[in-house]
Amino acid sequence: MAGRAAPAPGALLCALLWAAAAAAAAGGGPGDNPAPGAFGHVYRGAVNISAERVYAFAYRSEPGQVDAVRVYVNSSSENLRYPVLFVVRQQKGVLSWQVPLIFRGLYQRTYNYQEVSRTLCPSEPTPETKPSDQIIFVDVASMAPFNIAYELLVTRLENFQLETNKAFNFTASPSQPQYFLYKFPQDVDSVIINVVSDAAYPCSVVSVQDIVCPVYDLDHNVEFNGVYQSMTKQAAITVQRKDFPGEQFFVVFVIKPEDYACGGSVPSSIHGNVNRTWNLQRTKNLQVTIVPSIKKSVYVQAMFFSFLSFLSFYLGSVVVAFVHYIRVQRKASAGILSPEHGSGMMTSSHPISASTPEGSSYGAIDESSSSGGRQLCSPERRPPAGSDTDSSVEEESDFDTMPEIESDKNIIRTKVFLYLSDLSRKDRRIVSKKYKIYFWNIITIAVFYALPVIQLVITYQTVVNVTGNQDICYYNFLCAHPLGVLSAFNNILSNVGHMMLGFLFLLIVLRRDILHRRAMEMKDIYTLDYGIPKHFGLFYAMGIALMMEGVLSACYHVCPNYSNFQFDTSFMYMIAGLCMLKLYQTRHPDINASAYSAYASFAVVISLAVLGVVFGKNDVWFWVIFSMIHVLASLALSTQIYYMGRFKIDGPDSDMGMFRRAVMVLYTDCIQQCSRPMYMDRMVLLIVGNLVNWSFAIFGLVYRPRDFASYILGIFICNLLLYLAFYIIMKLRSSEKLLPIPMFCIVATAVVWAAALYFFFQTLSSWEETPAESREKNRPCILLGFFDDHDVWHFLSAAALFFSFLVLLTLDDDLDTVRRDKIPVF
Repeated sequence: MAGRAAPAPGALLCALLWAAAAAAAAGGGPGDNPAPGAFGHVYRGAVNISAERVYAFAYRSEPGQVDAVRVYVNSSSENLRYPVLFVVRQQKGVLSWQVPLIFRGLYQRTYNYQEVSRTLCPSEPTPETKPSDQIIFVDVASMAPFNIAYELLVTRLENFQLETNKAFNFTASPSQPQYFLYKFPQDVDSVIINVVSDAAYPCSVVSVQDIVCPVYDLDHNVEFNGVYQSMTKQAAITVQRKDFPGEQFFVVFVIKPEDYACGGSVPSSIHGNVNRTWNLQRTKNLQVTIVPSIKKSVYVQAMFFSFLSFLSFYLGSVVVAFVHYIRVQRKASAGILSPEHGSGMMTSSHPISASTPEGSSYGAIDESSSSGGRQLCSPERRPPAGSDTDSSVEEESDFDTMPEIESDKNIIRTKVFLYLSDLSRKDRRIVSKKYKIYFWNIITIAVFYALPVIQLVITYQTVVNVTGNQDICYYNFLCAHPLGVLSAFNNILSNVGHMMLGFLFLLIVLRRDILHRRAMEMKDIYTLDYGIPKHFGLFYAMGIALMMEGVLSACYHVCPNYSNFQFDTSFMYMIAGLCMLKLYQTRHPDINASAYSAYASFAVVISLAVLGVVFGKNDVWFWVIFSMIHVLASLALSTQIYYMGRFKIDGPDSDMGMFRRAVMVLYTDCIQQCSRPMYMDRMVLLIVGNLVNWSFAIFGLVYRPRDFASYILGIFICNLLLYLAFYIIMKLRSSEKLLPIPMFCIVATAVVWAAALYFFFQTLSSWEETPAESREKNRPCILLGFFDDHDVWHFLSAAALFFSFLVLLTLDDDLDTVRRDKIPVF
């Protein structure tokens, strides 16, 4: 047995007591004097209702030394009606148990052990300079009318106190738990208790408890005190000196009678009134090592590293802006008319006119105009470029200001070759106000979403701190550095990049917005009918979404678990959706979705994500419904994109008219023109997109992944990447250029995303499994001794999203000097 020691010298203490008890050593009844006992000697005897045994064990404790005594007992009797009772009396406490010892498991199953060993509460070190004498009484009794045999062994533990940086091996079982003492060294304020085992099962519990007697070291009471974790192969608990006034604590190891709490199999038999198992061989070999944790200086270094790393992005942005300013000033001094952004060459060829049956010419520019281009609206209908007066009518207007445009856009948008001038005909002020609603709505959503989330995670953290149950939160415990009430401050700090880079992106967008407004006030020809229309509302919304992703990811990592994982992904859905909307808005400014319909769609997606978390684990009906919704939504969206929003299934008044119209459209567009679609490029994109989305739907229906939130996020990301790739390919096919800045951003985005995804797939925990199984994936820190792989993912993903936003912001800078009737729509 681990920790067994030889009897201490001077064991013959209290000579008068022992001399009086010598005559009764062979047997006796209640009230007999205690028989003297020797450490390391096995005592055998029998007890019944009229005969009990009392043993006295004396030992001498040296000054400043903590002595622990372990009692081992067994009984051959399996009679549960008449167990053998053992009572240990010490100076400051009483400990008792019975043999057979009974444990209860799932479905009221019982497990009975006839061998029990317990460590008695150790004696406290005394300030005296001379040794002190200690005495222990062990009472053995039974209410049985017949003799029941027993064995008793009492030993002193030599290796009771754990040492820093020194591994200690031992064995434990359900009826023979173990605990040891650890004292903080003078120069150590925090330690990490690492416990490992070669075997996953039996399931065990590691607990850290204050120096209080009795010690809770059984399955039914180990959760009553201190901090605890369930364990299969690995466990780690960070302990701080400030939490223990005595600067010492017990490390308790308990083996559970069943394994279902750690993810093991549930007992096969759950029926019947009598359900007992005797003396299962559930021993587990464990190794515990206590190592010092990081110092306070490492916290300071990590915070400096986090902020300085992302402040370098601010410095880089200032340098780029300064270089751009110098170039503009040089061109202005040389008398060269420079566009607001970019350095694309102005196309001097005549525009292509798109004639309609009425003889109207859309997209054509009258070169005789002194302004360099004729407005599509008449002067009295379109206000001057610099007038941005607010009007409630304009702000709430959701219709075109030209009376004839509603009838004409059915013709314009169904042309085989469309140009940007065909889809940027609405009044600029009204369209800008429409897109600013994205910004104000996302702020409102962020406030109403974040406040209850923050309140909830604070409650989670409070429950963890009060109950000590570290199975509630799925941290990487080998690299979880607490600060204040937060259990894993490093996982929260690493999200600072999302907030800092989101704010930087807002500043960059604001700069562009201000420059554009100044150009409008100066009536620069390049801001009127040249280049991509400048609408910044979606960009502002993207910056807010990036900042909120950092806030909500930090909230999730306060206590990551199965119930709040959607906090970490909700704004990722919105970021992906806003990016796709912005990419589509670039060349379809007049027909992009409104903020209300877009955010309503995001709300539906988040609702599906919550339902997937609740019902998506085993319910096939949910996956059938979701897959149908996914496929139908893909088809509906494809139809809207293919027909530029002009496809309407509106037949006669009868209900059958709608279906006849649908059949007619399918016949004319899919059968008669199957060999050559009218819009080939759009058709290729939509075919590939539908194949990808149908593949996702089939995959989900077949495999039913438990991480439903990540599954939906994967759908969004794949659709965004597909559309971005299509956009860039079509841009290059149209003989457009990629300027150095967007080219750099594209390369940086690809490189940083590749590195970020590498660290993302280094799984360090998994709320899809039990807490004990999740801890098997825990790994030490890899950066500055403070950040783990997932923290590096936070850093890199923030940078990758920032570069991705810059790609969308600068991708079409080469078109700033190109007339809109020369910019193709795809």
